[in-house]
Amino acid sequence: MKINDIRNMTSDELKAKLASTKAELFNLRFQHATGNLANPMLLNSLRKDIAKIKTVLTERELGIENANKKVKA
Repeated sequence: MKINDIRNMTSDELKAKLASTKAELFNLRFQHATGNLANPMLLNSLRKDIAKIKTVLTERELGIENANKKVKA
């Protein structure tokens, strides 16, 4: 999931996406433990998606808008 897609979502959508992503990660961890996980890189991808979502939610709570956006002088 790209950061721009995440930034375009509302806070409610982000919270729902965060919950579903955490649940998916939980299920994938069990599959990995039992040896049934076909693509172990999904674990890393989901962890990064969770971090991106949490970052955007924190930015919104603190009132930071597009911290990576270049400022014109």
